[in-house]
Amino acid sequence: MLTLSFMRHAFVASTFIAVISGIIGVFVVARNLSFLTHTLSEIGFAGGAFAVFAGWSALNGMILFTMLSSVIVGQMSIKESRREAVISAVSALFIGMGILFLSLSSQSASSATSILFGSVVGISLNEVWQLVYLSILVLIVLLLMYRRLKFDSFDVIGARVSGINGTVISVIFLLLLALSVSVAAQIVGSLLIFILLTLPAASAKYFTHGVAKMIVLAILFALLGTWLGLFLGYLTDWPVSFFIAVIEVVIYVTAITYGKFVEAN
Repeated sequence: MLTLSFMRHAFVASTFIAVISGIIGVFVVARNLSFLTHTLSEIGFAGGAFAVFAGWSALNGMILFTMLSSVIVGQMSIKESRREAVISAVSALFIGMGILFLSLSSQSASSATSILFGSVVGISLNEVWQLVYLSILVLIVLLLMYRRLKFDSFDVIGARVSGINGTVISVIFLLLLALSVSVAAQIVGSLLIFILLTLPAASAKYFTHGVAKMIVLAILFALLGTWLGLFLGYLTDWPVSFFIAVIEVVIYVTAITYGKFVEAN
C-alpha cells in the first residue's frame, strides 16, 4: 500500500491533520464552539467552490473565505440567544454561494464531490507540503499561546482576574480554527469537518480531565480514525471520509458508555 506515492502523501497529510484537529478540538469543545465549526464548514465549501471557479486550489479558497469570516461570524453568534439564527442565516448564504460558484464553473461534478467529501488520496506532493507548512504554523502559534488559551478556555473568570485579554485570545483562536477547518477539509470534506474537530476531543474528556492528557487522547483518536479510514478505503475503494466518520462515532459511543460505567461504579 505504501509503495504507492498517493497513499504515502495521504498518510502524511492525514497525520498532520489529525494532530491539528486533536489539539484544536480540545479547545473547541471547551469553548463550546462546535456550532462555529459547523458554520465554517459551509463557509469552507463556498471558498472551495469559488477556488474551482477562479482556477485556484480548493485549499486556498477555503483559507480565504474562512479566515475572512471566522472572526465576524464568531462575534455575531457569541450570544446564545441568537446563535441558531446566525448559524442558519450564514449557512444558507454560503451554501447558496457555493452552489452558484460551482454552477458557473467549467469544472466537472467531481470538483464538487472532492470539496464536500474530501479527496485525500488525490492530494499532490505540493498540496501535502502546503498542508505541512500550515499545520506547523498552527502548532507554533498554539505553543506560544498555550498557557493563556488553556486558562481562558477552562477558567474564564480566573483568566479575567489575572488580566488575560480574552478578546485577543478569542480572535487568534478563531483564526487558528479557520485554518484548521481549511486544512482538515482536505481529508473529510467540508460537510464532515466537524467530525475530526469535535468527536476525538469530545471522546477524550470521558477518559481523562487533564488538558494535556485530553489533547494526547484526542490526537490518538483522530490518528486512529484517519489511518484506519485510509487503510479500509484502500482495501474497499469506498470513501475514506465514510470510514473516518464511522470510526470516530464508534469511539465516541464507546467513550460515553465508559463514562456511564464509571459513574455507576
